[in-house]
Amino acid sequence: MSTTPVSATGTIRPVRRVRHQARESLAVMAFSAGASGLLAGGLLLLTLLAR
Repeated sequence: MSTTPVSATGTIRPVRRVRHQARESLAVMAFSAGASGLLAGGLLLLTLLAR
C-alpha cells in the first residue's frame, strides 16, 4: 500500500512542504505589518491635519 496522497479523482497531489507553509506565513505577516503601518500612518496624518 502506498502512502502517496491521492485525490478523489485519482490524480497525485503535490506534497506541501514546510518551507512552502513558512513562506506563506511570512508573506501573511509582512502584509499584516504593512497594512497596520499604513493604517496607523493614515490615522496619524488625519489627526495632524485635523488640528
